This record gives sequence, structure tokens and C-alpha cells, in this order.
Amino acid sequence: MMRRPITLRRALLLLGAALALSACGKHDDSAAMTAAAALGPQSTAADPLARGRYLVKAADCAACHTTSDGAPFAGGVKLASPFGTFYGTNITPDKAHGIGNWSADDLYKALHDGVTPTKQLYPAMPYTSYRQLSRADSDAIYAYLMAQKPAAVPNHEPELSFPFNMRFGVRFWDWVFLKDAWPDASNQASAQGAAATGSADWYRGRYLASALGHCAECHTPRGKFGQLDGAKPLAGAALGRIAAPDITPHGLAARGWTAADLQTFFATGIAPQGSAFGEMFPVVHLSSQYMTHDDLRAMSTYLLGDQPPAPQPLQSLQSGSADAAQLEAGRNVYLAVCAGCHGINGEGKPHVAVPMHANSTLRQSDAHNLIVAMLDGLGAQDFPGLERMQEMPGFATQLSDEELAQLANYLRATWGGQPADVTTDAVKALR
Repeated sequence: MMRRPITLRRALLLLGAALALSACGKHDDSAAMTAAAALGPQSTAADPLARGRYLVKAADCAACHTTSDGAPFAGGVKLASPFGTFYGTNITPDKAHGIGNWSADDLYKALHDGVTPTKQLYPAMPYTSYRQLSRADSDAIYAYLMAQKPAAVPNHEPELSFPFNMRFGVRFWDWVFLKDAWPDASNQASAQGAAATGSADWYRGRYLASALGHCAECHTPRGKFGQLDGAKPLAGAALGRIAAPDITPHGLAARGWTAADLQTFFATGIAPQGSAFGEMFPVVHLSSQYMTHDDLRAMSTYLLGDQPPAPQPLQSLQSGSADAAQLEAGRNVYLAVCAGCHGINGEGKPHVAVPMHANSTLRQSDAHNLIVAMLDGLGAQDFPGLERMQEMPGFATQLSDEELAQLANYLRATWGGQPADVTTDAVKALR
């Protein structure tokens, strides 16, 4: 299927780059990061090119550097942001347009510091996370990329308005906000600014999720200058049209996730809590499905912690907590436009639509993603193996704001254990 242009998954508010700066200390967790680097993902093959290939998959490089109909790693993927449009660059070994003239040192500096032999990178390229990569893994990635077929595809310059088109401003932003490591939501010591302690799986998962997977770039909220908020690691953030959910241990447990469910989700894109959509779908499609079972287990351990909180059972709707007439109206809308695919009782249909019961989107305290899905719909999605979900149409033109609010409240109250508090104004604001 053709993928829509990717919303900038790592969009940074670069406004602060050229503004007054304040001192900002770096979080010193070098011992833990050294251990994490030593536990970095190991290819099952001794071949360094195979190792590099695995790392490129784990780092999800294709998401930004390969278009759906283009040559591998030739760039051109549109990355929309509030400040204009960025484009993924050509990272093939082509000498005119790619990285054919780069050394291994050059690639490491680009990944670690955001600086290439010719220019300062914008942090749309997540060197803010990749700087945690070990030198050995950077060199393996370099070896793999240099072994690819050169593609003579010119790069697109970013289409940014003033002052965001002034690259030198990024240097000031880096000076203030670029850090070597970030606190970990699943480790109490790290969250309090001390050196983290954890199991081998936890450290391995930290490296996979924080450095290679760069999960924080989407799931951590940002400050007014676009910097990651170290006080709220992985607590969820606005991400274009779709919001990246809270993936802290308590946030995941509140929506019923277990380590086994997370592993299944990363490997297949589907779990009892629902299927991947929005920006998470290409993560599974291009990256996590190719990772080893051990690495997926390690990532799940890192996200939930060595002592994960128990998944919260779905709370039944309390008597009197919702207007019965409104819920009945929502049920009527559901039966008219949703039950054909999701089932009269929300049981879902294999290879067609996911179940509604305990769906992770319905269990989110904020109904934002649910409303967007109802308005915009979801494209047909092919998952690993033979699994797929058919297209879900959007109902922006078919249903009124009131009907959509009624439907959202019925879904959340019936199968999400959430209050029926979605208003027509909330729907209208997202049209």
C-alpha cells in the first residue's frame, strides 16, 4: 500500500534556537550508558554487514530515508512540521548526493553531534537520541550503508520560513538542550537524577529503545523551545494529528499492557489491546518486526521496568456516571456504522477489524486519538505474516459533532472504562 507522507515524528520547536539561552546541566549517567552500549544489539551472524543491517532496521532508518516507490535509502520522504517541510536525505554511498565521501568518523559525528562534513543538521534527524549509540555500532551501520547500491538522487533542501531556515541557530539549541542521556521512566533512581541500576535485560532494552529506537522523540513531551522534557520521560506527547500515548510503566499498565503483549505488538503490530496505526504502524512495518525475540523482550522489560506494575483490570461503568439516554444514542450510532466490522458486542472480526473490548485507544484518558480515528478513518494495513486489517472509513462528513461525541462516549464508557465526557466542542476542535 502507498504510505501517506510521514508527519514529522521528531519535530522540534526550533524557535528557541536563536533566542536568549539559559544554563542547562547535562545528566551524567556515563557508567550506565557504557554498560548499555556494551549490551547493544548483537546480530546472530558474525558478518559485520549483517550486524549493520540489523542495526539499521532497529534504528528505523528507512522510515525517513526511503520513499514507498524510491531506491533504498535515497531519501525524499516528506517530514511535515509547523515550521515547514523537511526531507529525508540520501544516505546511499553515492558521491554526488549521498554519503559516498564520508568516513566512518563523519557518520559517527553526524549521529552523535548532528554535524556532517558540510553542514549542521536540524534535529529532525534524531541525533538527540542517536548520540547514545556506541562507536562500534555506528561503524557497523557505516559499513552496511557503504555496501548499498549508490543512488544518484538529489536531496531536497528543507522548505522552512525565517528564522528557521538559519542553520546556525541549531548550534545554540544544541548547546543548551543536547544531552548525553535522559532519565528513565521505568527506573526510580534514574528518574530522580541518579545513576540507574537494573537487570541486563533492562540495560539492553534501554539501549534499544532510547538510542536505536529513539522512542523519546515521539513519546516524551517537549518544552517551549522544543527540548525534550526530562521530567516527563515517555509520558506521551502531541505528534501532529495523532498523539503519541503515555508509555511509562504506569501509563502502559493503566491500559492493560503486559510485557508479553508488548512483545507481540512489536513483532506483529497486533495485540489484545489493538493494532498499530498512525506513526506506530511504519515502526512495526519497517523496524521492530525484524528484531530478535530477545531484543523485543529486552525493550518490553525496559518500558515496563524490572518490576512492572500489574495491568489494571478494565473498570466497569459506575451506575449514574453517564447519561443513559446519551449512551443509548451512542449505541445506536455504533450499530449503524461500526458493528458491521467491529461486531455487535465489540468482539471484532479477524483480518477485518480489532475488538473494542479493552482497546488501548479507548482506555486512554484523553479521547484525542479516538476522535481523530473516527473523523479521518484508518487505511488498510498489512501486518507481518498474513494478518491485515481492512480500511476503516472516516465519518467526518457522515456524522455530526453530536453523533460523534455520542459514539465516542459509548465506546469509552462501554469498553474503555472511561467517563463519558467527550463534548461536541472537543469533536469540532479536531475537524
